Amino acid sequence: MKKRFLAIIAMMAATITISSCAASPATTTTGETSVMDTTVSGTTAPAGESTASAVEYIKITATEAKALMDEGNVIVLDVRSQEEYDDGHIAGAIRLAYGEFPDKLESVLPDKDAVILVYCRSGNRSKTASDLLIEAGYTNVMDFGGIIDWPFEVVRPD
Repeated sequence: MKKRFLAIIAMMAATITISSCAASPATTTTGETSVMDTTVSGTTAPAGESTASAVEYIKITATEAKALMDEGNVIVLDVRSQEEYDDGHIAGAIRLAYGEFPDKLESVLPDKDAVILVYCRSGNRSKTASDLLIEAGYTNVMDFGGIIDWPFEVVRPD
């Protein structure tokens, strides 16, 4: 009986581990296949009380980000340094390096329900910044990676 119980526990643990480690493929709005990584924020509430809604990390393509920008009503957030921003940035982007988040986040981005499209140079900082935004309670955060993969117009110094 003890061996059977341990075998069932081992199978359950393996199933949970496999399902939580696998990234689920998703089809993007442009028909491309991408991998969606999920990060859940919120806490467990006592029985009878609701919990904070789960907010997922969303990775989109540059083409999807451009389409959202063209539709309007989005915030484009550049999380690179001032020097990187000055070398070239996406038109209309707000610059706030993710290292400045603790001091300036809520004053620069007061609407936690706004659609925020995040980018950096290569995609590493934008992922970290997106996670930080979600942890801070922002509900519509989308990461479109790095400007090095941005195939559209960039504002450059003269």
